Amino acid sequence: VQLQASGGGLVQPGGSLRLSCAASGGGVSDIVAMGWYRQASGIQREMVAAVIVRGNTNYADSVKGRFTISLDNAENTGYLQMNNLKPEDTAVYYCAAASRLILSSIRISQYYEYWGQGTQVTVSS
Repeated sequence: VQLQASGGGLVQPGGSLRLSCAASGGGVSDIVAMGWYRQASGIQREMVAAVIVRGNTNYADSVKGRFTISLDNAENTGYLQMNNLKPEDTAVYYCAAASRLILSSIRISQYYEYWGQGTQVTVSS
């Protein structure tokens, strides 16, 4: 499975961006969970949001109420809608996917078998 993340860019505080993660290749139909992680300069990678095919979602406290994760199985694409962006949201964002349904593990990076390249999000005036 290959993951292609896109949609990053420069946005002013309070603005919005929508990140996409397109999955392709053999095994894509087996994907049952997708997560978004981010890594700011000098900071450890952190989970932002995760979703499973049944629709269960999980968010980091710092983005609750501002970010929405979704998974379109028909399009093999995951999305991260980010609203009311703040400068502290600045980071490289990575998408990840898993083929095993383990609800208790969706916040753990080691759970995800496939990772996309990062897309830079910069929030600045």
